[in-house]
Amino acid sequence: MAFPETRMRRLRASAALRGLVRETELRPAQLVLPLFVVDEALAAATSEPLATMPGIRRFTVAAAVEEAREARALGIGAVLLFGIPAEKDPEGSAAWSQDGVVQRCLEELKRQLPELLAMSDVCLCEYTDHGHCGVLEEVLGPDGRTVARVDNDASLELLARTAVSHASAGADIVAPSDMMDGRVGAIRAALDAEGFQDTPILSYSTKFASAFYGPFRDVSASAPAFGDRRGYQLDPANGRQALREALLDAGEGADMLMVKPALAYGDLIAAVRRATELPLAAYNVSGEYAMVKAAAAAGQLDERAAVLELLTSLRRAGADVIITYHAKDAARWLTEQS
Repeated sequence: MAFPETRMRRLRASAALRGLVRETELRPAQLVLPLFVVDEALAAATSEPLATMPGIRRFTVAAAVEEAREARALGIGAVLLFGIPAEKDPEGSAAWSQDGVVQRCLEELKRQLPELLAMSDVCLCEYTDHGHCGVLEEVLGPDGRTVARVDNDASLELLARTAVSHASAGADIVAPSDMMDGRVGAIRAALDAEGFQDTPILSYSTKFASAFYGPFRDVSASAPAFGDRRGYQLDPANGRQALREALLDAGEGADMLMVKPALAYGDLIAAVRRATELPLAAYNVSGEYAMVKAAAAAGQLDERAAVLELLTSLRRAGADVIITYHAKDAARWLTEQS
């Protein structure tokens, strides 16, 4: 029936009516807070202001545990750890060191906050001296000159070793973000072989070569020393290829999938949601965070309203979990309005 019999505004007339028929729910437990954990030898970096990501800090292990404690008190579902080591090398060996910064942080989190879910990012870019997500090999370029590129297959063993070290330290979920072909299968096999068959893998399955990662690379000191990551991360123009990546990772044993970035990729979140029953995460990345903070600081938008609208849109698109630097603020705002 059409107007005037049908009046869509009837169910929008009051807050109670709007709440009664609200289709999408956003709760603090669905949010994940990323944490940048710095080796104590670089502790001075924790006091440096982060101009590109206002409100975000680097933490020593002890400070990261306290930040996680606050997140838990706010009802946030999990934290996701990124490590910033004191030393880097061509292989990124600090990534799987038993005494690595992420490993030590995981051990402390499990000792002090055993009920809080601790996720760990599994990649080599923060640990290699060249800033790429895998080890390098030399090949002949089109002009006959020797060039360096990431060696996919040689990187798999190191990524798997890193994931096992995180699981050994207490990671509840390991999250490979490198975008090497076959890494989910390699990590699953390595975890199972070491007795961690119950450790889930959250795969950065649909990760694009995006312009929105800039602030993260500044904070984590992980920008490539040469070239870029378009040889292994997805082309933003390719939706069908992105969906294929997600399904391949599901077939290799991923327990959860992810779309990254989030705000410009709602169509992909929805497409992956339709294609699989696996839990799906969306990563609301650093550049997206920085845009909102900059606009709010300039008085151009209401930060609280904008953040909650954006995060709700990701849930509406199909994300079960949202990784976001807004997590603490969003959790407070959601609690206040409930």
